[in-house]
Amino acid sequence: MIDETTGALPLHGVPAARVLDEVRALRAADRPTHGGRLFAYVYDPGVTGLDELAQAAHAGSAHVNGLDPTAFPSLLAMENALVGAAARLLGGGPGTSAPDVVGSVTSGGTESLMLAVKAARDARPDLAEPRIVVPVSGHAAFAKAAHYLRVALDPVPVDPVTLRPAVADVAAAIRPETVLVVASAPSYAHGVVDPVAEIAAVAAAAGVRCHVDACFGGWTLPWLRRLGAPVPPFDFAVPGVTSISVDLHKYAYAPKGVSVLLHRDPALRSPQFFAYADWPGYTMVNPVIASTRSGGPIAAAYATLRHLGEDGYLRLAALTRDAVTGLADAVRAVDGLRLLAEPESTVVCFTSDDPGLDLFVLVDELTARGWHTQPQLAYAGLPASVHLTVTAAVAPRVAEFGPALAEAVAAARAAGPVVLPPELLALAGSLTPEALTPDLIAGLAAGLGLGAGPADRMAAVNTLLQAAPLRLRERLLVEFVGLLQRPTW
Repeated sequence: MIDETTGALPLHGVPAARVLDEVRALRAADRPTHGGRLFAYVYDPGVTGLDELAQAAHAGSAHVNGLDPTAFPSLLAMENALVGAAARLLGGGPGTSAPDVVGSVTSGGTESLMLAVKAARDARPDLAEPRIVVPVSGHAAFAKAAHYLRVALDPVPVDPVTLRPAVADVAAAIRPETVLVVASAPSYAHGVVDPVAEIAAVAAAAGVRCHVDACFGGWTLPWLRRLGAPVPPFDFAVPGVTSISVDLHKYAYAPKGVSVLLHRDPALRSPQFFAYADWPGYTMVNPVIASTRSGGPIAAAYATLRHLGEDGYLRLAALTRDAVTGLADAVRAVDGLRLLAEPESTVVCFTSDDPGLDLFVLVDELTARGWHTQPQLAYAGLPASVHLTVTAAVAPRVAEFGPALAEAVAAARAAGPVVLPPELLALAGSLTPEALTPDLIAGLAAGLGLGAGPADRMAAVNTLLQAAPLRLRERLLVEFVGLLQRPTW
């Protein structure tokens, strides 16, 4: 029987008001997207009326199709305006050393990075096995791009203190088959800016493209620089930088999903396109991965940028900078915690050397107090850490966070570290991904409290994942998420 309360396709249509009530009821279980207590996934400027403006612009263009820009010139005009704004902010455009910058609007940072890899790969059709050089702190979307596009990934380690790659290691990783070298501005995990100028120089010396992943920081670092922060060179003002990605649905505070991929000149962008005429339908030409694209996100981003303006973004950057300073001070004030990196962008990342303080338990205790942070597992000599993505909306909450953090640390110490059964830890250390069976996955999930829906207490899950080798960890996550994604009948 069809469930007429939650089923997406009931036997009889449901009145609009009831449908909206149902959506609101479902949303009640979500993390709070506004209010400055969620330090991941969403970007809230705390600007009154901005949501309503973006929603109205989105609704007005939701049915416009980006498949054919000649049919919908409004969308083409807005997309070109967004690309121009991003290019100007990132050192390109008339009167700069990169006057011919071009770009495309994508659905998000992952698509921008995948297209940067595609353009680099397709520019070298002579290579049977193209490769890309990426610091291990580079976004996981590069690994995804390498997997999808059948490009080999050459990871470069980062220094455990600076959290940046050594330029000499980047240079050593470049081979004749390398088509792209990557730098981050900043890296997502720790919020530090790679030595972009030096990395771009070694890439240029080898005749290889250099992409700067500024998805996270491209719309904040320029404003922080204007406020006096010592932001190192990272954009098109750096010789050798051939492409840059910047997400507008992050610190431009546009609704998801809108990103911009910029290339220094049209010739560099050309391999990004896909065109196909060998069928009886319309000749297809796409600058991005999707063919049909709703104009809603692009219109919402255009309205957001127009409304906030440079003065608005400068003000929001100042609020965010002050919030970062306050949160970092709160971490320093708690015995047993230390910053993994001194903040230089919009990230506060901290860890602990106290064996009696389990960071995964601390994250759960913060969640119980209404603060939603992001745990990061230990990796290659780097300790487990807690990541805070800081937005302007956090600023009014900073004074509340310090006491809450101190309380959560005390509670985590009182609870003690998570202790998994020895046999479970032994299993996690010895299993191979191929050895996982549906029954074994179901048993693990049940023992960890997974499967019935998102859980607020995840310390045991994270402890198990930490104990598992990387490939097994990936497979466990796939299977655990698969348990959550089941059809509603």
